[in-house]
Amino acid sequence: MVDEQVLARAVAWRDAEPDSDIRDELARLIAGPIDTLVARFATRLQFGTAGLRGPVGAGPLRMNRLVVRQAAAGLARYVVDTWPDAAERGIIIGFDARRKSDTFALDTARVVAAAGIRALLLPTPLPTPVLAWNITEHNAIAGVVVTASHNPSVDNGYKVYLGDGAQIVSPHDAAIAACIDLFDPCTVELADIDHPLIERLDDSAEARYLEAIPSLRFRPDVDGVGVAYTAMHGVGGATLLSAFEQAGLHRPFVVAAQQQPDSAFPTVAFPNPEEPGAMNLLLERARESHALLALANDPDADRLGAAIPTPDGGWRRLTGDELGWLLGDHILRHTSGDDRLVVTTLVSSSLLGRMAAAAGVQFRETYTGFKWIGRTVLDHPELRFVFGYEQALGYLVCQRPMDKDGITAAVMMAEVAALAAHEGVTLQQRLDALADQFGRHVTAERSLRIDSVEAARNVAALRDRPPTEVAGLAVTNVEWFDEAGLLRIWLNDIRLQVRPSGTEPKVKLYGESIGADPDLYLAALAELL
Repeated sequence: MVDEQVLARAVAWRDAEPDSDIRDELARLIAGPIDTLVARFATRLQFGTAGLRGPVGAGPLRMNRLVVRQAAAGLARYVVDTWPDAAERGIIIGFDARRKSDTFALDTARVVAAAGIRALLLPTPLPTPVLAWNITEHNAIAGVVVTASHNPSVDNGYKVYLGDGAQIVSPHDAAIAACIDLFDPCTVELADIDHPLIERLDDSAEARYLEAIPSLRFRPDVDGVGVAYTAMHGVGGATLLSAFEQAGLHRPFVVAAQQQPDSAFPTVAFPNPEEPGAMNLLLERARESHALLALANDPDADRLGAAIPTPDGGWRRLTGDELGWLLGDHILRHTSGDDRLVVTTLVSSSLLGRMAAAAGVQFRETYTGFKWIGRTVLDHPELRFVFGYEQALGYLVCQRPMDKDGITAAVMMAEVAALAAHEGVTLQQRLDALADQFGRHVTAERSLRIDSVEAARNVAALRDRPPTEVAGLAVTNVEWFDEAGLLRIWLNDIRLQVRPSGTEPKVKLYGESIGADPDLYLAALAELL
């Protein structure tokens, strides 16, 4: 009976599927082993604080137009039920250049319009920060961007923001998911593509974002320096070049092979600046151009990676924390007032907190994920936010958008490099000066590829039965952060942390110590998992 029900459901999905490639995949699944079909239809992609993300393919466990339509219908129902002015304010929709992103975005607009809500559709593939910035610019009730960020090329995703410009958090995620459950993905109502409630925005959406770029400069009097740059086959390339021009900085030396959007990501196995080898072409470009800084955006340009030259003529990647320290130091030295606020996450380095204390600045540490940084800023309107970062290459150096922004962070990092050169020091010497003042904070990370359910179970087991020692050092304290699913273990002043990833089948481990390498202890903790 179960097999017959699954088969009937799969046939209904095949008949409703508008794309021939996905319909053909469904037909092959239906004709194949029933166990494979049952596995594909056993559940669906779960909507959470990261929205939706998964491989493009057939059925409810993949990203496709039926799944997107159902998600859009649930979001539309939620905003109409929650805010009386939702229909008038509308939902703004952006997309990147991944496979089917433009189609998913248009389907979202058609579903939103069919629900009687204005749908404001960005005109071309654009960086996620441009979408996020325009939510408050247009006073929209919510925003959607179709992107899988730095995931592999087979993936796509669906990220949702509310009208305050920040990513959704609990309880909104669960409430939207409940509304999604109300709709049959095969029968979601669609408006015509030329429906009057679908408003196709023009280039001014990006232009207004770029007009705010010059205000980022603390030292516009300092001339720019040579910067190498890669868009990593994503949508950030053109926007970043315009941003540098607006800021009065030199045009970067781009990696031509990676400058234009390409959903196949042909020159990188994993389009994430954090991944080993992903910045190889960038470092080659930096060496040949004699640049003083190398910068990389991820495919939707909300993250920023960086590398700096070494005394022996080589280059090294900065960790996410090191980049955060340089940006934080620059901002704290060029702002004033005890009402300033800086924010970071539990798994980021503790050094920003020490820097904030020395500068007399308010500091908050929040849960993992940039959505919590945005929420923390919004929860403290009495304070003046100046900087937030997470070690996973997410940085916010201005008041808008309320999400990580790899374009504005790149502009400010270029100014950091320019000012260092103007003052006759290297970026490494900037980091060394921070180490002299606050102690040399050493961080390390590891990832274990584990099924998502098993990952959460293993971390919970470690929480319930924490070790008494790790690699020969006694455990001196254990902390559990329930909302983040994060376990923090102290070995005197060595801090180890472990959590399941929210977006990938991984357990992530983080270590930090002052003056010593914590990687030995991370390796021992990984063995316990």
